[in-house]
Amino acid sequence: MLRAARGGARWLLRGGPAPPPPPPAHGRLPPRLCLPCRLLQQAPQPAAPPPAVGRWLLVCSGAVAGAVVLGGVTRLTESGLSMVDWHLVKEMKPPRTQQEWEAEFQKYQQFPEFKILNHDMTLPEFKFIWYMEYSHRMWGRLVGLAYILPAAYFWRRGSLSQPLKGRVLALCGLVCFQGLLGWYMVKSGLEEKPDSYDIPRVSQYRLAAHLGSALVLYSASLWTGLSLLLPQHKLPETKQLLRLRQYAHGTTALIFLTALSGAFVAGLDAGLVYNSFPKMGERWIPDDLLAFTPVLRNIFENPTTVQFDHRILGIASFTAITALYLFSRKIPLPRRTRMAVTSLLAVACVQVGLGISTLLLYVPTPLAATHQSGSLALLSTALWLMSELRRVPK
Repeated sequence: MLRAARGGARWLLRGGPAPPPPPPAHGRLPPRLCLPCRLLQQAPQPAAPPPAVGRWLLVCSGAVAGAVVLGGVTRLTESGLSMVDWHLVKEMKPPRTQQEWEAEFQKYQQFPEFKILNHDMTLPEFKFIWYMEYSHRMWGRLVGLAYILPAAYFWRRGSLSQPLKGRVLALCGLVCFQGLLGWYMVKSGLEEKPDSYDIPRVSQYRLAAHLGSALVLYSASLWTGLSLLLPQHKLPETKQLLRLRQYAHGTTALIFLTALSGAFVAGLDAGLVYNSFPKMGERWIPDDLLAFTPVLRNIFENPTTVQFDHRILGIASFTAITALYLFSRKIPLPRRTRMAVTSLLAVACVQVGLGISTLLLYVPTPLAATHQSGSLALLSTALWLMSELRRVPK
């Protein structure tokens, strides 16, 4: 060090620049620079959730899909108003004796659906619709247990990352809210309406809210499960890929909106008017499209307008899916992503065929239930494609 100081002093006396500092021994960085590097190397990386978490969420999404399909069948068979009480635990035990069945039937006879629509119903016929609604409610309870119990297990084992904990809590809260919303919907069909001579039915607004929350729960569970299980593709971020991703997101939103509009069709029995295609009767635009005042009421309360809107949304969804498929052909995509795009178009073709057949055949229950299931299949395939195209985090 003394020699280096003397050499530096000589350079300064001669008027030259100071000599460069000696390089660190053995090519190491100075201690002040080494410390952050050591801290970064020693920092524990967050562990990825085990695959069992992703599989659990996929099972949950399948359970929600089953509840949606069973709820659709319950609505198609007009069974949703057969159980006039709601108890979380008490109603889990069905009637067993003849006296218990007669007591349940007498409670049903006090409400508008029996007085106006089913006044000549027999006890065996009542048992059928009662068991339909009972099956739907019990399935909903199984869905709740399928979310809450494994969530508590994975939470206790430390299998959930911090962001995933928040998402799981939101899913569990939504499934509980879904049960309360279901009873709120049923309650609307049990209310006396002295000024109305229409067939007793649940509010189409509450039905749409009930279905919409179920679709949100299903989509969030499926998306999270796919994100945890499917490895991400490292696709080059080109302008074409960015546009394809945007188109896929917009198409998925349109599919979701079309499925949601089906709740208004079911709530108003709008599938039983204008059973022709592509025209509605003899016209492309029916005369009673805007029969209600104010005009905004027609969108949600006029059966003709509700069916017309559902047709337009369905055609728009099919057109958007076809355009998405054609645009994707211009972009080099991995095999799995290509399969998702092709599957989306195939499911869309089947769904359009089911919808038209259901309309032309005056809404037979098996075909209508298959059409409702097809909307879930279409939404699922769109979510799969979105998962394939998602960005790789840097």
